[in-house]
Amino acid sequence: MATLSVKPGQRFTVPDWHTNSHLISADAERQRSASHLVRQEARALRNETNNQAKWDEHDNQTRLTERISSVNRWKETLDKCLADIDAEIDALAKVKEAAECALQAKNLPLDVSIECLTLRESRRAIDLVRDPVGEELCKEVKVIDKAKRELQQRVHEAFEQLCLLQEARQQLSCDHRCKMEALEIDRMCLSLSVNSPNISFKVNPTRVPDGSTAPDEWERNSQCNKEHAEAEMKASTELREAALLTIAQTNNELEAQRVATEFALRKRIRDLDRAYDELKWQEQNTLEEITEMEEDIRRLEEDLRRKMQDLKVAHTRLETRTYRPNVELCRDQVQYGLTDEVHQLEGTIRALKQKLAESQDALDALYRQLYCVQTDIGYKANSLLLDNKCLESRRRLVVPAEKFVPELDTFNRTTNRALSPPKSGQLELA
Repeated sequence: MATLSVKPGQRFTVPDWHTNSHLISADAERQRSASHLVRQEARALRNETNNQAKWDEHDNQTRLTERISSVNRWKETLDKCLADIDAEIDALAKVKEAAECALQAKNLPLDVSIECLTLRESRRAIDLVRDPVGEELCKEVKVIDKAKRELQQRVHEAFEQLCLLQEARQQLSCDHRCKMEALEIDRMCLSLSVNSPNISFKVNPTRVPDGSTAPDEWERNSQCNKEHAEAEMKASTELREAALLTIAQTNNELEAQRVATEFALRKRIRDLDRAYDELKWQEQNTLEEITEMEEDIRRLEEDLRRKMQDLKVAHTRLETRTYRPNVELCRDQVQYGLTDEVHQLEGTIRALKQKLAESQDALDALYRQLYCVQTDIGYKANSLLLDNKCLESRRRLVVPAEKFVPELDTFNRTTNRALSPPKSGQLELA
């Protein structure tokens, strides 16, 4: 009879076989349930993220459209402002040219009047008299001189105002160019889609670029440029239409402002001195308090160490007394006293640790306050240095009144401004 060459494997019972089948079925059901749950969650996530992405893209498309509209409105405003300022520059240049022509035209009457006076000085004897003709000639010379001074002042102010208008126009032009570039960029961004060929991942695209401005700052910059240009155009219109302020009025205004400014500056320096002294006093007191607090912390730490040693002694005594034999292991008054001592020492240690932590926090707060005080002292010292430099610089403004002849800008209240050489085609002042 043939025999098996290999030992038969382990034999299972029929109940084991049924149990295994039930387990496999149960595991399959559980896995299918888990898979179904994951699929449902994945579908919900897909729907939610797709909707969110679509709405985000729609919102940003809307924001880009609104931004383009806003920038375009400002561009149109700047276009109009540039056209207005160009017209004003042309009008003021014509007024300046007319003033220069009128100023040049006064040379002949003045030469004639002076020549007449010179000729009349050749009179002799009784004819060399102060007659009404001589008086009228002297009045004529004074009138012409006054007219020339006024015309020359008008030409001078017109030249300065033209410089200011050109400066304002340069700011508007720069702002206009930036608006054009921004419009081109935003329109290109608006045209991008998932099918655009030039889209790609960027390194740290959510960073805030250096030099970024807030929307209100952006609005304020354009508004300031526009208002500045309008103010200069208004001053130019007034310059073409209004009369000049006198040199005496300007001297009084400038002197009053100089006195008021220096008074305020000196008062500020006094306030800074007082604040600096107060901070130095606070610094000294804080340093003293830090020294005392550090000493108290050291003493607290020493007390805590001593109390820990006392607690060790009490623990050792209690533990040692547990080895008394037989009836001697008595809960006597010593036992109760040592137990009370342990409880008392533990409470004391907790209180000392809490107070040590509070003291350390207070010390840290003192160091932080000392840093704040010392920082503010540095600020005050710097402010004092700067204000004293300003006061030193303003001493150059103090000159004798009889030697002070300001060069006047009537509408901008500026004096002694250096002018650039006249441009080609402009007439030299007589």
